[in-house]
Amino acid sequence: MSLPEYAELHCVSNFTFLRGASRPEELVERAAQLGYAALAITDECSFAGLARAHIAAKECALKLIIGAEFRVTDGTRLVLLATDRTTYGGLSQLITLARGRCAKGSYRLDWSDLDEGAGGCLALLVPGREPETGAARRIADRFAGRAWIAAELLCGPDDRARLECLHELSLACGLPLVAAGDVHLHVGSRRPLQDLLTAVRLKTTVTDAKHAFYPNAERHLRLRVRLAQIYPAELLAESVRIAERCDFKLDSLRYEYPEELVPAGHTPASWLRILTEEGLHTRFPGGVSEKVRKLIEHELALIAELKYEPFFLTVHDIVRFARRENILCQGRGSAANSAVCYALGITAVDPARMSVLFERFVSRERDEPPDIDVDFEHQRREEVIQYIYDKYGRDRAALAATVIRYRAKSALRDVGKALGLDAAQLDRLAQSLAWWDNREALPQRIAEAGFDPASPQIVQLISLVDTLIGFPRHLSQHVGGFVISRGPLSRLVPIENAAMPERSVIQWDKDDLETLGLLKVDVLALGMLSAIRRALDMISERRGARLDMAAIPAEDPAVYAMIQQADTVGVFQIESRAQMSMLPRLKPDKFYDLVIEVAIVRPGPIQGGMVHPYLRRKQGLEKEEYPSEAVKGVLERTLGVPIFQEQVMQLAVVAAGFTPGEADLLRRSMAAWKRKGGLEHLQQRLIDGMLAKGYKREFAEQIYRQILGFGEYGFPESHSVSFALLAYVSAWLKCHEPAAFLAALLNSQPMGFYGPSQLVQDARRHGVEVRPVDVMVSAWECTLESAANGEPAVRLGFSRVTGFAEKTATRLTRARAQRSFGSVDDLARRAQLDARDLKLLAAANALAALVGHRRNAHWAVAGVESTTALLESAPIIETIPALTAPGEGENLVIDYASTGLTLGRHPLALLRDHLKRLRLSTAAELREFPHGRLARAAGIVTGRQRPGTASG
Repeated sequence: MSLPEYAELHCVSNFTFLRGASRPEELVERAAQLGYAALAITDECSFAGLARAHIAAKECALKLIIGAEFRVTDGTRLVLLATDRTTYGGLSQLITLARGRCAKGSYRLDWSDLDEGAGGCLALLVPGREPETGAARRIADRFAGRAWIAAELLCGPDDRARLECLHELSLACGLPLVAAGDVHLHVGSRRPLQDLLTAVRLKTTVTDAKHAFYPNAERHLRLRVRLAQIYPAELLAESVRIAERCDFKLDSLRYEYPEELVPAGHTPASWLRILTEEGLHTRFPGGVSEKVRKLIEHELALIAELKYEPFFLTVHDIVRFARRENILCQGRGSAANSAVCYALGITAVDPARMSVLFERFVSRERDEPPDIDVDFEHQRREEVIQYIYDKYGRDRAALAATVIRYRAKSALRDVGKALGLDAAQLDRLAQSLAWWDNREALPQRIAEAGFDPASPQIVQLISLVDTLIGFPRHLSQHVGGFVISRGPLSRLVPIENAAMPERSVIQWDKDDLETLGLLKVDVLALGMLSAIRRALDMISERRGARLDMAAIPAEDPAVYAMIQQADTVGVFQIESRAQMSMLPRLKPDKFYDLVIEVAIVRPGPIQGGMVHPYLRRKQGLEKEEYPSEAVKGVLERTLGVPIFQEQVMQLAVVAAGFTPGEADLLRRSMAAWKRKGGLEHLQQRLIDGMLAKGYKREFAEQIYRQILGFGEYGFPESHSVSFALLAYVSAWLKCHEPAAFLAALLNSQPMGFYGPSQLVQDARRHGVEVRPVDVMVSAWECTLESAANGEPAVRLGFSRVTGFAEKTATRLTRARAQRSFGSVDDLARRAQLDARDLKLLAAANALAALVGHRRNAHWAVAGVESTTALLESAPIIETIPALTAPGEGENLVIDYASTGLTLGRHPLALLRDHLKRLRLSTAAELREFPHGRLARAAGIVTGRQRPGTASG
């Protein structure tokens, strides 16, 4: 017999968090395999999984219907389906309304909301165990001619009786019946995971949650022959008729840029040209070179063709606000390939000095908005975010989401808890895993934790964890990706509240936005910008003249000499151990060497086998060879070795005949091939193109192998240049202004590779005097004071005292500004310090100027009484007992506990004699050891790394 046509109209994915047990892609692919006419993804009050389903549906040639499931406040369940762009926008607004009333993760929908937000949508009533006529009539009234009752027959004991009951309800309310499946799984074998997710959602164990489980695994995408046995043919046919009424695809979404940035009398194109010309005059006061002018005209023409001017104007406006408020910022990433971005002040990469490739940023073939990343001072980025919200309103601006997914450790904890493991067992299991462990390492790690990997419970645990890894857990906010629209953003994508106050996020993440071609402006935070701005402010105040980044001397030999010695603790990007081991070998002596240094210590160049050839050529041990002048023009700046993504793209253009846009498609395929494959068709195109231009097959295949080596880790040159600028500036500050650099780093914590203790130790080794926290002179932040030798010294601020509040420090400094403190009692009374505040200051040894050592301080603090009029008129004078000062070891321990660092000797100095007897060498001794000599050393672990190697 012929199989009936069927469209599944009620299906939730794993983006209905902790309910759905299948990915959107799995559901779409399975529906296509079963020959369904269409599939509706109807996650509960959410569009979060739609972009992934959309891509899968295009690949499978399956019709995808956009919808959402809701539970009204009285408990009624219904499914709403979009039929066109208008109803899609209304449904998106309805989700925004329901989510906006509640905290993150919840929603509330009233019947009255359906009068406004669901006009034109199709509606399916999902009856409960006892169908209610009242709910059916409300649906019939609100969705006349557009409503059905979903008959969901799931092999229960009373399916026949239920169907008869639904027929009666249909006749009573005038709503036709349609077959639906309440799908939660793409295949029935996922049921154990669905049960487990139910237990996790209910915060209980699988054993205790059994009453909440579905009675069987029928909520999966069923065979059409099976559906024909369960449902009357008319109900199946009705599902197809409903699907035919739904004619909306996500491809039809069209982003509309904000338009208020263009003054009256101008078009976006004319205003962008004016701003660009003004910027060129500022950047090149001596005149614009022919090379830069040619780049500008090429870029403006392509921007105009693709109508991207409002995007550049939007980012320019944000950057202009930051500069106006003295917030240091810098664009990076692919935007640094743009001469227009340089002219607008968005990036700092001079196109006259670089070989930029605009198509890495914008291309006809890609046909999607460009991506501009702008870094702002991390402690002032919130000002920029609130500026965007204030300018465009919360209905037109929101952050992109980040999908928080299960990793091995979080999956292990949730699965273990649901399977009934106790807290001690869960801790043992979790502690056995490192953050880098993947699913293949699970059995070994579990065995190491003392569990039997072959036991039934552990076998089940491993299986469930393996499936759960990668599943979405909840939506969080992106680090700074803003979506800004001309009209209400909620008609484009639902908006919901973030966990952080004053923040809202859309339900799509960065990858979803790229998939659908929607604009995103990245407003990112970078700690080093905060540190640089603070350091420049301190230096300017001390010198009495303004110093900014542009005034820092370029190509300073002393800076490069310091870098070549790997003396880079605290320096941006080149402070890790891997970078430090590379610096003495690469020996940077000019800016472009820094650009390469930033990029070469990355998995892409390492796994692509590019590091050693480059070093050999840099050291003059190997000769550079180029098969043609065109290839030489691309690779000469990196000594014949492709290190950057742009070089791979340029090679495809000059050596294989690709257009710049096609070369960018190669880059994008290169970034995804390890996950999805798909480079094979480009391999033949690349090799054939090189052969046609006269290159040897050996060279062509070598280039292809290097492309594969990049994998998803290839580093863009433009990105590296932006980072190298900050690396040079921070290195200059460390070299010539080490005290200001240290104070700025301490005031900008948390950031960077090293903690405050290591930064202070390094600065002191470089001759910087660091002074302790002192209630008589310290401010909230670390400050500069004059040392005896005329050089600046760093005074630690109250911010270094663990637990001490900034508002308390403000009261203290205001009181001190009126007159100096005479005693601990005077300090406590005038600064309004309570017992906790005083104990924190005593522990940090900040009362030394008033009472001496720590034990005296604790005694004095303990004697502070609440102030009364009698005590003020007749203060009690107590004699401080002769307490002995704490020893060096005791002071050291308390230093670390109270401020996270010590100004005494290094902790290992106290153990030096013992360590020598164990034949352990000091760090200074190790520097003098010849290469190859066996060495034994000891230290304190301050961080753990697991850098990738050439073998992966």
